[in-house]
Amino acid sequence: MDLLRVGADVAGDVPTLSVPATLGGMTDPDKAAARRDITDALLSALNRRHEVLDVIVDAEDRNAAIDAVANLLGTSRTAAEAVIGLSFAQITKESRRQIAAELDDLNSQLSFTLQERPASAGDTLELRPFSATYDRDIFAARTTDVGASGDGSGAPAADLDEEIRAALRRVDAEEAAWFVAVEGGQKVGMVFGELVSGEVNVRIWIHPDFRKRGYGTAALRKSRSEMASYFPAVPMVVRAPGAVPQR
Repeated sequence: MDLLRVGADVAGDVPTLSVPATLGGMTDPDKAAARRDITDALLSALNRRHEVLDVIVDAEDRNAAIDAVANLLGTSRTAAEAVIGLSFAQITKESRRQIAAELDDLNSQLSFTLQERPASAGDTLELRPFSATYDRDIFAARTTDVGASGDGSGAPAADLDEEIRAALRRVDAEEAAWFVAVEGGQKVGMVFGELVSGEVNVRIWIHPDFRKRGYGTAALRKSRSEMASYFPAVPMVVRAPGAVPQR
């Protein structure tokens, strides 16, 4: 599973939730919100198990089943995947008690829910390659906001068009990959990947008008598969200002 995976407690096959190391770049609140969303969906699915089973049995394939469960429970695809991944050994009364206890604990930790940061689920955000023709505006907004070069060097920003030309040269040389994050036709941010010393340094910038909605988390999730496609087998390092790089 891409975001969170359902595991089993070795003592009693009780569903537990854990965050894979590959998503270390998620903020702690977004991890907790995602865990809460999945836990809530699992509990709802167990309480509505007959309806859930009906839509799964009627589904044409796994993807259709995930969509059907998500629609039935009013949850994200990620949470619906967790529901689909449940085994029969994980649907006992004890399991339901454990899930309910975790949900109560997560509710006590969070001051918001995933519904208040819907973008962090990443279901609708898209990343598309940067275009010098169509995306100069979003890169200009990023440069004005950050005030530094787009290559990740930390140097002061140069002439905008020269920076774009230099970036495209690096892309052509397979030394960089730039993407625009798009939500519902709106450009909400950018993702930058630069090949440096055998690693891909990934930076994510979200436009100020779209911050605190979970777009950074969604862009990080989407960027992993994109960077793996552009730079196969190359380690990816997520870098954030003022933070220790996360592998």
